[in-house]
Formats: sequence, structure tokens, C-alpha cells
Amino acid sequence: MIEPAFIVAAFVGGLVAMACRLPTLVGFLAGGFALRVAGYETTALLELIADTGVTLLLFSIGLKLNVRTLMRRDIWGSTSLHMAASTTLLVLMLAALKWLGLPMLASTGWTTLALLGFALSFSSTVFVLKVLEKRSETQTAYGRLAIGILIMQDIIAVIFLTASSGELPSLWALGIFLLIPLAPLLRRLLDMLGHGEMQVLFGMLMALVMGYTLFEMLDLKGDLGALFVGLLLAPHPAAQALARSMFSLKELLLVGFFLSLGLTAVPTWDLLIMALLLVLLLPIKSLTYQLILMRFHLRHRTTLLATLSLTNYSEFGLIVGAIAVESGWLPEVWLVVLSLTVAISFVASAVLNNASEFLYRLFEPYLPATNINTLNPEDRPIEVGDAEAVVLGMGRIGRSVYRRLQKEYGMQVLGIDSNLNTIDKLKAQDFNVLAGDAVDSDFWEKLLMSSSVQLVVLAMPHHAGNLFAISQLRSRHFSGRITAIVEYAEEVEPIRELGAHAVYHVYDEAGRSLADSAAKAAGVDSRTRQLG
Repeated sequence: MIEPAFIVAAFVGGLVAMACRLPTLVGFLAGGFALRVAGYETTALLELIADTGVTLLLFSIGLKLNVRTLMRRDIWGSTSLHMAASTTLLVLMLAALKWLGLPMLASTGWTTLALLGFALSFSSTVFVLKVLEKRSETQTAYGRLAIGILIMQDIIAVIFLTASSGELPSLWALGIFLLIPLAPLLRRLLDMLGHGEMQVLFGMLMALVMGYTLFEMLDLKGDLGALFVGLLLAPHPAAQALARSMFSLKELLLVGFFLSLGLTAVPTWDLLIMALLLVLLLPIKSLTYQLILMRFHLRHRTTLLATLSLTNYSEFGLIVGAIAVESGWLPEVWLVVLSLTVAISFVASAVLNNASEFLYRLFEPYLPATNINTLNPEDRPIEVGDAEAVVLGMGRIGRSVYRRLQKEYGMQVLGIDSNLNTIDKLKAQDFNVLAGDAVDSDFWEKLLMSSSVQLVVLAMPHHAGNLFAISQLRSRHFSGRITAIVEYAEEVEPIRELGAHAVYHVYDEAGRSLADSAAKAAGVDSRTRQLG
């Protein structure tokens, strides 16, 4: 059984983080450090929970990822350029600290400095994905860019670990390509399972057995296997539902990851100072990201927010540190330093990401002008054309609204969604849809709203996104009608106060429609009943 103190520390830490308006994962990290100071150590069960949480996280990201994203030049190009430039700059800075007489670097040679620089050039897949998911921004332009870079870094990490072990993967590893023709069968099986516990069990089977265990047996990184299997299932329409059904379980297990990270080290002042010095090198890594990403014809908001999300160190640094210690290149105390460095970088990155929109507005005037004609197609201005109605959010409700306005009212309708997979599927069904992120402040700068637009329907799944959208429409003096859909009754008044002309509670409306349909089928006339 897991230690009760672990649960208490995680809950209290998360509560304090919420009170300070920080991501709860920062509180979980602090809880881990507090436990370590109190004399607790990590346990096998906690490590198992942490590893399972990371595996399910990567599986769920695979379910949402369009594999074509990884083929983009800005993904693999920026990753390789950043790895080279960042490693070089970090090595030079570490060499400068050694030259200044820093005791912990006194006995390190160039090989060790290069290894440390390489380890610190990675960004944390777990941290970044957790933050993006919490903000519902995995499918935004900058979110897709950050995730693509992280996955490319993970592939480089696998190559490095394989090379450092001196052992090649099993020849049977080539058999993983047989999973590709097997994918249609797996998707068909997913169709048969519905939306209950069997769907969740199927997800666990795919992530932990078909993905993690199979790849480990073939001497490959198990987490990469979970990601790979998720990618195979991603084209299926039910993939998003599968990811949602596993969300709470994955989030709970990831608490173990951040707790275990905090439990790895007892900070002393000397080690803490060294860790803080390494964290102070983060701006170098961040600036390198920004300068490189700007070369790929992306909007400044896309590059800056991707840069901020990637401004942290990776848990991969701990793996590299362990290899260096085993090889005798680094003293064992460096594992404590790297653990502290990674944890503190998470806190710093959380603060930066909380202020990302403010930082963008602060730095944007000082960034060079961009040529609209050379921008990546995703980042170009959005023209609504002759649309009379715009539906923001093309999920199930948004699609129903779109069809109703088009077929029953004869309106020219434009749908907008941030999920490229959704966009591709709807275009194949002859929907008039465009890619756009309505919670992106630049989206509203890009949106060329014509005088023909009479109606905007806010059908996004997140209340905060709908609130942001209506405030943007009002600030741009949109003269048409605004209708919003909410999931919870307490969300009605806030969005109405911002100026929505009509607000509909999803479940109330569904109940009314069902009652009307049932009465009509039974031949009951509501007016006759009232008169009687």
C-alpha cells in the first residue's frame, strides 16, 4: 500500500499551488521535497505509479497527434538545429563556470561538459505535455510545434541511450512495423467496445502491453512504444473519446511522477546553489529556441509561446547523469544537483507559462516584422469569405449547429476549429471549415470578419475559451448576434454579462428537445393541454 504521507503531501502541496495560482504539479514537486526533508524515501510502488503515469501520458498524446506533424520542416529542422546550438552554448557556459573556479566543475573534462550540455539541451516531455493539457492547448499552433519538437527529442534520446549502452536493439525490433498493417484491426476492435470500462481497459492494454512491454522486450524505450501505438490509433474517430476516458486515471498517476522527482534528493546549500546556477542558464536555451524558430516563417506568438513552454530542463538529464556516474565521469553528488535543477526549472517554467500572454504582448513590439505571404499556411490571415454565420468549435455540438443553420435556414456557414485532425475529417465530408485557435489572441488579429457575418456561435468545449472569444468580439465591435453554449448552469450569467445575446445550457436544451420529440411522437399538442 502507498504511504498515507505521500497522499497528504501531494494534496496539501497541490492546494497551496492552487492558492498561489501555480500549476498543481509545482505543489506536487514541493510535496516531494518536503517528504524527503522529513526522512521519507521513494518506494517501488510510487516508482511504478510514476512510470505508468508517464506511459499513459505519451499514449494519450499519440492518440491526439497527426503523424504528418513530425514530417514538417520546422519540427525536425528546429529540433536538430537547437540540439546542436544549445549543447554548444551550454558547454561553453559550463566551461566558463569551471574557469571561474566553481568547485563542482573543477575536475570535469571536456567530455563530461559535453555530456552535461547535451543533457541540459532537452526539454521535459512530461512537464510540457501536462501544462498544455491543463490549458487545453495541445492542438493549438504553438502546442503542436512544441509537442513535435519534444517527440523528435525523445527519438534522439532513444538513439543516445542505445549508443551509450553499447547494445543494439534486438533484430526482432523490426517486427514493430508489423503493427502498422495490424492497426485497422485494432481500430475495428475499438469500435466494438463502446464507451465504458472496456474502452479504458483497451487503452491500458494498448499502452502498457502492446506499447510499453513489447518495446521493452525488443530493447527499445517502452514509453516510445506507448506513443507509437497511440499514433496508430489516432486516425480513428473514437481516439479522442478514448483519450478523454483515460484522462482522470492518467492525471492521478502523474502525481506520482512529480512526487517521486521531489523525493530523489535532499538539498544542501552547496548543491542548491549549483542547481540555481544551472537554472540561470535557461535564458540561453530559451533564446536559442526563439531565434531558430523565427527562421521557419511562423508567427511571433507561435514561436514565443512554444519557446516559453520548452524553457525547462528534462528528466532525461537524470538518465544521462546516471550513465555518467556509472562510467566514472561524474561524482554521484551530481545526480542530486541534476534532480534539483530539473525540479526548479519546472517551477520557473510554470511561472513563465502563467504569464505567457503578458510576455508576448511585452516583447512583440520589439520583434522583427513578418511577411504575411511567407508565413506558414496555418499562421496566415483567416478570411471568412461570404459566410453569414461562423461556428467556433466544431465538436459534436458545433457540427449539429453548422448543419442546422445550413440546411434549415439556408445560411452560408463557416466552421473554425483548432484540431487539424478534426479539420481534415470535416473537409472530407464537405464542411466549410478552417483551422484556427479562438483562444489565441492573434487569431482575432488574423480573422478578417466581413460585413456579411450576421451570427457567431460559440460552441467550444471550454468555458474559458468562450469567455475569451466573446470579449474579443466585443472589443472589435462585432455588430452581429452572439450565441453561446455552456455545459454548467453557473456559466450562463458570466457569459451573458459579457454581452452574449443568447446563452443555452446544453443539458436543458437537450431535455427540451427530447420532451418535444416525445410529445410529438405521442400526438400530444402542448397548447391543447394548456387550454384544457
